[in-house]
Amino acid sequence: MTTKDSRRPPGGLEAAVMAVLWAADAPMTAAEVQQDLGGDLAYNTVQTILFRLHDKKAVERHRAGRRHAYWPAKDASAVAASQMQAALMDRPDRVAVLQLFAASLDDDDAALLRGLLADTGQRRGS
Repeated sequence: MTTKDSRRPPGGLEAAVMAVLWAADAPMTAAEVQQDLGGDLAYNTVQTILFRLHDKKAVERHRAGRRHAYWPAKDASAVAASQMQAALMDRPDRVAVLQLFAASLDDDDAALLRGLLADTGQRRGS
């Protein structure tokens, strides 16, 4: 995905790399990630993104010969949940944000969320 001036949105490359790693069955080297991404990304670009993701603790790595192999530190669901929590943290308008989010859900997702909240409430009450 690129913007109209052919630049990727901020965080777009990191998101693409994470998507490749989440879809993988095993840790991947930078060369393997580059190959899966396709396109015209340079190896050094992919390697830099992986270094940055490692610095942010989004991926873990181990030595694989002279290179590193990378894998996600958390699964995609855990990352999405963390992002949702971060969006609410220290917001003076938490109620408004939650209200707008709840209103944006379709009927099936709303019912699922109600069930999950009920289950969580029962576990906390025990």
